[in-house]
Amino acid sequence: MRTIVAKFGGTSLASAEQFQKVRRIVEADPARRFLVVSAPGKRFPEDIKVTDLLVACYENAIQGNSFEKNLSQVRQRYEEILAGLSLSFPLDQEIDFLRQHLSGESGEPQREYIESRGEYLNARIMADYLGFTFVDPEWCVCFSEDGKLDLPMTRRTLAAALRPLQKAVIAGFYGADTAGNIRTFSRGGSDVTGSLAACAVNPDLYENWTDVPGLLAADPHIVENPRTVEYMSYRELRTLSYMGASVLHTDAVLPASDLGIPINIRNTNDPENPGTMIVRKLPKDQKKYPVIGVAGRKGMSVIQVEKVMVSDGSGFSAIMLDILKKRQLPFEHCLTGIDAITLVIRSDLLAPCKDELFEEIRRELHPDYLGFRENLSMIAILGERDTESCDANIQVLQALTRAGIEISTVNQGAGKLNLLICVPDDKYESAIREIYAYINNSR
Repeated sequence: MRTIVAKFGGTSLASAEQFQKVRRIVEADPARRFLVVSAPGKRFPEDIKVTDLLVACYENAIQGNSFEKNLSQVRQRYEEILAGLSLSFPLDQEIDFLRQHLSGESGEPQREYIESRGEYLNARIMADYLGFTFVDPEWCVCFSEDGKLDLPMTRRTLAAALRPLQKAVIAGFYGADTAGNIRTFSRGGSDVTGSLAACAVNPDLYENWTDVPGLLAADPHIVENPRTVEYMSYRELRTLSYMGASVLHTDAVLPASDLGIPINIRNTNDPENPGTMIVRKLPKDQKKYPVIGVAGRKGMSVIQVEKVMVSDGSGFSAIMLDILKKRQLPFEHCLTGIDAITLVIRSDLLAPCKDELFEEIRRELHPDYLGFRENLSMIAILGERDTESCDANIQVLQALTRAGIEISTVNQGAGKLNLLICVPDDKYESAIREIYAYINNSR
């Protein structure tokens, strides 16, 4: 029996009308047996997500302020959905539970519990609306007491919960630790729940339904009407997601890729559009392009440490990285040369400890030169053809040079095109447009 796990994001479930669209999508293919749902998102640009309203409730509660206005807004969102679906649901009882928790009647309010209630309520409503079984991830998505996902246990418990069922809806974004406390993923974490559910039932396909027609080759806020990428590998999706392509949570790729489950990114508002397929290897009949996508992140800093004979086996690089490790300061990329080490680090993480870090580097490594640049953006350019068989990397760099865009660092991976560069923040948008123009011209 063919099986599809389908995850629907916040914009796909923002209103009764969107719920109805989801129902039509689910009923169009009986293989869509397992659904993962987010909390209601924005209905229009100025709207407020339900999760943000719940966070506001929590923050007011712990500050001793009234949370009733925000809680009333949460109630109103669900009342509108239930009325539009002509559905009976014990909403008053659920809102009272929330109020008791916020007021401290059962102890100090817990942020992650409050944050998770948007997904919890939406999943219960969707299960009632479709006639599916509701599965609460509190009992089958497992965290350790320090808040880290227990992946082996989660795979076992989710499989035990879902596989006996014919059709089910599971709330995204949260689970519980060994002490019974609700734990959440980072924002957008319903994607992770979707991927975990897919691993639990090993379906033929994992669909991720959102408000865009698939993964776009560039940021639509920068490039007008960028094309949709038809196929992409798991590795490329992880890179672009990490670099800012916000269609899918970065951590949602690994569980599905481990089992080779194909991921299909689709648009709830345009269900006939095939979207983007994420696979381990491209189909043999698919053309491989020099460049398929570009994404980036602002707010980077570069540290350059120069010392004669860095690579002479003295352990210079290891000492440098150990200094960062002791400070729990992650770096985005590390480039090494004969006499230099270059580190790309997020500026917001570096700023609180920059002076102390530089002092320690001078004390421990005695560099000949210690350089620093900030206000930089990191850009990833990915392609399907081998860099050895095309000059796409050269063409991209030449396009940026012709546009007068300074390139401060370059990191080229082997094999398929995987080019990482840093440019000034104020040239970031221009660089993305120039690279996308090359993408279009190279097809």
